[in-house]
Amino acid sequence: MVETSQGSDRRVAVVTGASRGIGAHLAQAFAAAGYVVAACSFFGRRAEAGAGGEESGATERSYDVAAVDVTDEAAVRRFVGDVLTRHGRVDVLVNNAGVIDDEVPLAESDPADWWRCLEVDLRGPYLLTRMVLPGMLARGSGRVINLNSGAGTRADEVFSAYAVAKTGLARLTGATHLAGRGRGVFAFDLMPGVVRTDMTTAMAVHEERTDWTAPQAVAELALALAAGRLDAWSGRFVRAGVDTIDALTKAAENGLPRGARTLTLTPYGPSDPVA
Repeated sequence: MVETSQGSDRRVAVVTGASRGIGAHLAQAFAAAGYVVAACSFFGRRAEAGAGGEESGATERSYDVAAVDVTDEAAVRRFVGDVLTRHGRVDVLVNNAGVIDDEVPLAESDPADWWRCLEVDLRGPYLLTRMVLPGMLARGSGRVINLNSGAGTRADEVFSAYAVAKTGLARLTGATHLAGRGRGVFAFDLMPGVVRTDMTTAMAVHEERTDWTAPQAVAELALALAAGRLDAWSGRFVRAGVDTIDALTKAAENGLPRGARTLTLTPYGPSDPVA
């Protein structure tokens, strides 16, 4: 994607899956922080303050949500092209759009449903990243925030597609980090915890849950990542509701251990030939 010279001095944030849930919370938070928000969702609509639900912390700002299927390469290309034409650049990409597969064991899963989960949760972030990354690299500045999950760090008896997609997303984050290393572009896996949304409250696994992550905690961490306050964590996982900005900053002061907060193969001991 070729960026134009148009646009203002305001930073531009692209947020996917922004018509409801965590995406709506994040889009509103970025708008309130002064960003130009270019949002999209499979169901495009105008999202007014409070669209994310009563937990969103409503503001007087609003943003437009374009109707974009993030699995459709042509649609993503048109969307990003329009953002670049109107605003001249993309400073921050928040890959939030996602779905879950049926809460059933692998042997009972529906192949179409299973694959659709991977398309939305992994192909979507890849396509968005692929379209905005060249411009970020050319400018020497940019941050990609991928909404990941603890499910991506372990196998799951159910939600197997979701776990596979989120594991793959971590590898996409790592590849983006390596592409931008030394070139001003950073990438992060942001685990939001479990935020109370339409999706999570409809899941059987969360029926008895009482400890929800506050959406404000997710937004605070996302804004810190976007602002460059936690660039030492590029290529790694951070967790809203558990990690604080101060704690993450302090932990990185003397450099982070190799493999910390990343997906790695653990050797069985010093003699392991793959270590």
